[in-house]
Amino acid sequence: MFAALDASILLEGLPFILAGLLFSLKLTLVAMSGGILFGTALALARQMGPRWLAATATVYVNVMRSIPLVMVILWFFLVIPLLTGRPIGAENSALITFTAFEAAFFAEIIRAGINSVPRGQTWAAEALGMSRLQTMVTVVLPQAFRAMIPLLLTQTIVLFQDSSLVYAIGAKDLLKAADIVGKNYNRPVELYLFAAALYFAICFSLSQMVKSFAGGRT
Repeated sequence: MFAALDASILLEGLPFILAGLLFSLKLTLVAMSGGILFGTALALARQMGPRWLAATATVYVNVMRSIPLVMVILWFFLVIPLLTGRPIGAENSALITFTAFEAAFFAEIIRAGINSVPRGQTWAAEALGMSRLQTMVTVVLPQAFRAMIPLLLTQTIVLFQDSSLVYAIGAKDLLKAADIVGKNYNRPVELYLFAAALYFAICFSLSQMVKSFAGGRT
């Protein structure tokens, strides 16, 4: 079977595939960065916000975590243009949707990290005269983030894998690029195998990095 594969097609379509890979990586980095920032805000709202804000953050997190990502992608891509009267583009839609969706998952990781910090740290900071916000920012969060780096990285790997779902709205990610090149040259098998190999190489490398980091902390 493998003898029938034509690897030369990969060289011809490589620039287009690399462009798709770059968008997948961009989507992952933007959604990770924005998701952690927004997720931290959600976690803090649930931990120390007024009741109405904590309830709003809780509803947001629970709703996002209960809906398949592909449905959120499609809803945002199709509904927002109807509400605003103008399209926002597949790539921009993917960036916004992934950031908003991943924030709910990062929020739970961050909230668990905050709760893992011994209460004695908070009491000691308050005894020194720090406000609740100062204690959270300068004492609790730095310790929480150090403890949850492996979990944040693991969620980022899942995020990179899920980036292939933007195929549903036509965004030119790695999978979409491989699909287009495969159809243009009528050699889809080679391109899908190559895309799968790239996904595996990147995800496996990142998972090994997470393992080495977690092992170095023990």
